[in-house]
Amino acid sequence: MQISLRDADPYKMKPAAVDFRILALATQVTESSDHDVPVLLLKLKEILNSTSLGSKESQKIKQDLYYYNLVQYCMLVLKQDYSRLPGGWTTAAQLSEILSQCCVGLEVKEDPEEFYNKLLPSAVDNLLFLGRRLQARFIRAIKDEAKSEFLRCFRTVTDAICWLFSGHIQLTECVLQSNHFLQLLITDDVETATAMMSVLQNILRANSSVLLRVDEKILHSVLDELVYKLSSTTNPVTGNAATKVLLSVAESHPQLVELLSTRYRGLRTLLSEQWAGKGFDRNLNQLLDLLYSESCRKGEKQRLHQAACLIQAAWRGFQTRKRLKTLPKAVTALQRSFRAKRKQELQHLKRLKEDETLRQQLQLQRQRAMRVFHERQLTLLEMVHAGQVDRYIQEMEGKAALTIQRHWRGYRARRKVHQQRQSLKQHKAAVIIQRAAHKFLGKCQRKRKALSPWKEPKELTSAQKLALQQKVDDYIRLHPASQMSEGMSKDLHLQAQEKLAQYLLRSSLDRRAEQRREALLAQVNTDVELLMSAPSLMEATEKDLDVFLSRSVPVACKARQSHNTMLKYTRWPWWKKLGDEFMDDDMIPDDVLNTEFGTLFIGGSKSS
Repeated sequence: MQISLRDADPYKMKPAAVDFRILALATQVTESSDHDVPVLLLKLKEILNSTSLGSKESQKIKQDLYYYNLVQYCMLVLKQDYSRLPGGWTTAAQLSEILSQCCVGLEVKEDPEEFYNKLLPSAVDNLLFLGRRLQARFIRAIKDEAKSEFLRCFRTVTDAICWLFSGHIQLTECVLQSNHFLQLLITDDVETATAMMSVLQNILRANSSVLLRVDEKILHSVLDELVYKLSSTTNPVTGNAATKVLLSVAESHPQLVELLSTRYRGLRTLLSEQWAGKGFDRNLNQLLDLLYSESCRKGEKQRLHQAACLIQAAWRGFQTRKRLKTLPKAVTALQRSFRAKRKQELQHLKRLKEDETLRQQLQLQRQRAMRVFHERQLTLLEMVHAGQVDRYIQEMEGKAALTIQRHWRGYRARRKVHQQRQSLKQHKAAVIIQRAAHKFLGKCQRKRKALSPWKEPKELTSAQKLALQQKVDDYIRLHPASQMSEGMSKDLHLQAQEKLAQYLLRSSLDRRAEQRREALLAQVNTDVELLMSAPSLMEATEKDLDVFLSRSVPVACKARQSHNTMLKYTRWPWWKKLGDEFMDDDMIPDDVLNTEFGTLFIGGSKSS
């Protein structure tokens, strides 16, 4: 068996540094024969154990082993016959353990589908095939030493399978769907059967919903084998293992409990009678409780179904009896309606027959009248002179043409009127709507004019215009305009200009005084708000003092001057306060101008 490395595809090689042991082992495996490859691959165990599990170095080593095809070698050599190889089947068991250890925790970044969809399922299938071969040799072995050796190897392989699908949960479905697994489970040997049931229990522990995704035939085969083991053996080890697996199956999904109850009706009796008191009563009682609850639920469902059927039967019987009671009335009503309908049909037929008879009579009368008319025309033609026959025929044709035209024009006028009836109706409706709208708008306009306070003046007549002009002339004659000289006009203009200038100056001063008053009021309000919200001197802090500080030098100087004046005024005797001398502003010394920034603002003044 020769497997080519990835030398043919250099793009899949790891560019990073590779452990020299892996390179040396890959070279030896490539150059060695199939007989020596399994023994050489045992060196992988030493390489894998050299690093801690789950570390980056361990993951790096696993990736290198995969990229150099050593993992694929381990998978493929499992199909060899190890009875003639060095180490025997122990080497195969160790290789299965190495294979599962390499695959678990391996992250393939390049072409992951090949690893997950091809290599892992093939590895599971090869491990199960190896397990079958070990199981067969264990059963055929006679010596105890050989049997114990084969059993140990078989358990190593099953542990490797469990370790593999615990790291890759999607492999649980592959294990159950494999034919090798079912053949491993179907055995009468206690040790290997117990090991396989342990594998099945680990599958359910890793993925409890896997039984619902596998084929129904596989599920039934597995359950049939478990129930068969319970019914065909009395070994408590086999019974305990089968009971645990059935308990895991029942706990995984309620649908499987229903399947166990319906497919194996005597399972509850078998478990309670044959396996009670065998040392695993706890698991047995839990399984019995689940089956009993399912059977109770089915019994309750069946009882409810029977009750529903009984209610439906009683209701249908009641409806039938009620219908039978009302049947005579229904028959009478049916007969009455049938007779009425038959009478209507007879009357309709009689009417049709009478109409047909009348039509025939009218047709006979018309034919008789036409015959009489033609006979009368022939008689008249015999009485008329031969030279006047053509004239008479022309007169008759003219009268006939006029009659036809009169009837045609009448028919056409009636049809036209009928076609224009809808348009005439719409026209009349539009006229009515317009008349109502005009009437409404006129009423609104009259109401608006009545409520409006302003009225248009009436136009004066010519006599009224002449009388009004006469009144105006008389008023002008009685009140003549005063005459003013040019000098008087200039003096009056100058007086008006002076008064206007005085008014503007006074209004400007008033405006400034008003602005000053508003500024003083705003300052007073600000001072009042600051002082009202300020804490007491005992509780004041530096942050509270920052509210009363100002960084303007003129303001600080003015505040210091006002503060000094106020202190001076408070120290004066009473007789000196009788005058207003203290209110005069003192001269500001030069050192005051050098006052530091950040003075205290109190009562509209500044103090340091």
